[in-house]
Amino acid sequence: MTAPRKVVLAYSGGLDTSIILKWLQVEYGCEVVTFTADLGQGEELEPARRKAELLGIAPENIYIEDVREEFVRDFVFPMFRANAVYEGLYLLGTSIARPLISKRLVEIAAETGADAVAHGATGKGNDQVRFELSAYALNPDIRVIAPWREWDLSSRTKLIDFAEAHQIPIAKDKRGEAPFSVDANLLHTSSEGKVLEDPAQDAPDYVYQRTTNPEDAPDTPEYIEIGFERGDAVSINGEALSPAALLTRLNELGGRHGCGRLDLVEGRFVGMKSRGIYETPGGTLLLEAHRGIEQITLDRGAAHLKDELMPRYAELIYNGFWFSPEREMLQAAIDASQRHVTGTVRLKLYKGSARTVGRWSEHSLYSEAHVTFEDDAGAYDQKDAEGFIKLNALRLKLLAARDRRLG
Repeated sequence: MTAPRKVVLAYSGGLDTSIILKWLQVEYGCEVVTFTADLGQGEELEPARRKAELLGIAPENIYIEDVREEFVRDFVFPMFRANAVYEGLYLLGTSIARPLISKRLVEIAAETGADAVAHGATGKGNDQVRFELSAYALNPDIRVIAPWREWDLSSRTKLIDFAEAHQIPIAKDKRGEAPFSVDANLLHTSSEGKVLEDPAQDAPDYVYQRTTNPEDAPDTPEYIEIGFERGDAVSINGEALSPAALLTRLNELGGRHGCGRLDLVEGRFVGMKSRGIYETPGGTLLLEAHRGIEQITLDRGAAHLKDELMPRYAELIYNGFWFSPEREMLQAAIDASQRHVTGTVRLKLYKGSARTVGRWSEHSLYSEAHVTFEDDAGAYDQKDAEGFIKLNALRLKLLAARDRRLG
């Protein structure tokens, strides 16, 4: 295969992607464009610019972009309208960031005339699948380079040797093996590997970065109110906030009270199981509140259908099919269900838990007149239930009669 002329690299500025940057230059002799996304990972990104310049990248070929608002508005919020959780627990924080990164890689490739994109995902994980499925869905002619599947730098020692041979700066703590690997964005932090690889062992407390240990959280509960419009959160305690600002505030509130910790052994798309420690404080509050407002605004049939569709929707995101027609079909159905999901939810935050304790809406389907144990003033005729039960019991009675007859 001919060497690419120009490659757009998803670049963090860390050791691994810096080695990839230099490897692309050495292996292919190609021009490299770097793209660094501010997804709310909480790190200063200017060092990535300086590192790229040090490695010979022209200033016009260095893209550093704040995509936090787009990330929450166009990816996180649509996912939370579905109440999506993978394998019943995981709020998909890493999964949902990959299609946005891929989208910008492909767009920058078009803008700069690049004929390939590259990523730093390994050949063992899910991210390689997510990056590449998204890229091909957006540009079927794009070439994707995955160095971890191509090079012979198969050990930390070889990586360090390559870095030193090419004058790539190495932080002192990178000369040994890191205790665990971390991926972070505005929705969550994900920690995997090394000290976490034995699922029988409790994760050390230093692994957690965004959440207070629930045992050390405030002894007094805190109540907050989250406002929704058509399924999306729009305010906290009456203050209107942009999507990214709102999730940032929820992270602060949830993190303070130790909400959103998860120790999970999950089934990767590539076939193996892996153990990860996830922290999703703001997302945990958002999911609880969204379900709370749906309880009073969503019809039972629509709510139950949504719950049936959700595992499939979550699996599509986890497996990298954000830009697939089936995900878009499910999204259309989910979004249609959110027309009246408007109102306010009150949450109680305390020692690692976030519980709905109140919800109200002008779009509410809840009728106190129908459910009251007091006089309902004729709102509901209890005699109607008799015929309802008889019709639903008919097939059960016929089955029972047949079974009794046949012994």
